[in-house]
Amino acid sequence: MVKGKKQAVETKGKKITLKVARNALKMTVDGRRRLDLSNMQIATFPKCILKLADVEELDLSRNLLCKIPESIGKFLNLRWLDLHSNQIDQVPESIGKLQNLCYLNLSNNRLGAGGLPHEIGLLRGLRKLNLGLNRIESLPPSVAALRELRELGLFNNMLTREPDPIQRVRSLYLVHEDCLCGDCKRKCTEQRRWLEGRQSECPQHKRPHFSGLLTPNSVALEDQALRRCFPFMADPLTPRESPARADLRRGGPSLPHPSRGMGVEGGPHLPSPPPVVSMAGSSASP
Repeated sequence: MVKGKKQAVETKGKKITLKVARNALKMTVDGRRRLDLSNMQIATFPKCILKLADVEELDLSRNLLCKIPESIGKFLNLRWLDLHSNQIDQVPESIGKLQNLCYLNLSNNRLGAGGLPHEIGLLRGLRKLNLGLNRIESLPPSVAALRELRELGLFNNMLTREPDPIQRVRSLYLVHEDCLCGDCKRKCTEQRRWLEGRQSECPQHKRPHFSGLLTPNSVALEDQALRRCFPFMADPLTPRESPARADLRRGGPSLPHPSRGMGVEGGPHLPSPPPVVSMAGSSASP
């Protein structure tokens, strides 16, 4: 009984009060009011924040939200909306009322067939739209009306071909292989083969859902940062024992290591792994 109650509490998520929401208000560098409720284990859209509907930026990313209510349309001043890394399977029709919206991040959710409403085409001022890491098979035709769109992220979805609406957005363009120079084409081919090799080594074929990422590529970036800062580490999670530590463990000094005096103990620098490339319709905005 106790375990069942604990699970129910965990599923319910954290409750956000108006006082908590007001304390989460921030002022951006350019003087805009930003409500930052990211990574707070929120499972239900807090109704209390409707009293703060005059904010220009709203961040509800990295939570447990499954549904966004129609009341999101009351945030008429919104220019920046971040909902990435939740469990959202459908965007409400009232999203079309946010006429001032310039940035919308819906990546790493559960958007599938019918997840994007036709009203998304009413966001005439939208410049950046990230739909990566979802289950999208096609885009609504109204996307073609987004004339100001400059960046569209469609990486890691279930698309089998180039969506038709993208071809009608004049501000977007796709870079095909025949437009690349020999060096760029070779690098892209090597990256693709490397990624396919890594995927084939994974025993699980179930598509993962990254619920706690700062951005969809933050894990890869953190691994690269660790390798740059600690080049003597064979793996970011399993550091190689340095000669100095081995001396202490054995209780006495050992012969000088040939790599000492180079600034880093433990051997020569290991090459960094190739960077992770996100493929998108034009450019992926994580």
